[in-house]
Amino acid sequence: MDQIRIICDDVSSKSGSRRHALSRTSTVRNNMSSKDAEHSKHSGRSAAPLDETAYRILEVLRDNGRVSIAALAEKIGISRANAYTRVESLVHDGVITGFTARVDQAKAGLSIGALVFVTVMPQAWASFRERVLEMPDVEWCAITTGEHDAMLLIRAVDVSGVHEFSTGVIAQLPEVRTVVSVVVLDEVIRRPYLLPGDLPERDTEIPLGMTRWTPASPGRDTLPPR
Repeated sequence: MDQIRIICDDVSSKSGSRRHALSRTSTVRNNMSSKDAEHSKHSGRSAAPLDETAYRILEVLRDNGRVSIAALAEKIGISRANAYTRVESLVHDGVITGFTARVDQAKAGLSIGALVFVTVMPQAWASFRERVLEMPDVEWCAITTGEHDAMLLIRAVDVSGVHEFSTGVIAQLPEVRTVVSVVVLDEVIRRPYLLPGDLPERDTEIPLGMTRWTPASPGRDTLPPR
């Protein structure tokens, strides 16, 4: 059932989960450290539209999540008090959902990455979601349209680890119908997150018939953030 295939397509890591390190110390209010912060209790709720200053703050934090409040304020051109309040507000509103460090996976000992495409049995979505959330070797998972139902990004020490996960773990689930594993050769781009200002303006006159969207089957709700 499992197939190991090698491809050379450019692969970029989705980064909802690779967020910057930013937290306030208990004694110095205007300094940021890399200590993980508690996930915002308001994460996921609707927030007020972001203004230009908020987007500039997110741009700076994307490049350097450990920047001090003083340096952040200087880069943005606002007061330190305003910068601190702004960052706290972004956390409170769930725009910034957590704090972490970005790690080179290969240097950390996990030199192999793989995309695992899964087709799920009908009526088995709830159980499948619960099982995936309990798998520590899954870095990222998304429910998708198209030929497969879900795509998982996993990490392993070597190729045999990918094979063990694909055939010995995910393929053994009663909720899973088929599994296809694709080894990642090179992660060309790995951005923590994108902002609206990053998107270039393109000609919107697209010839009809060039794109076909495959609707998702009932029950393919997106997985909650890890």
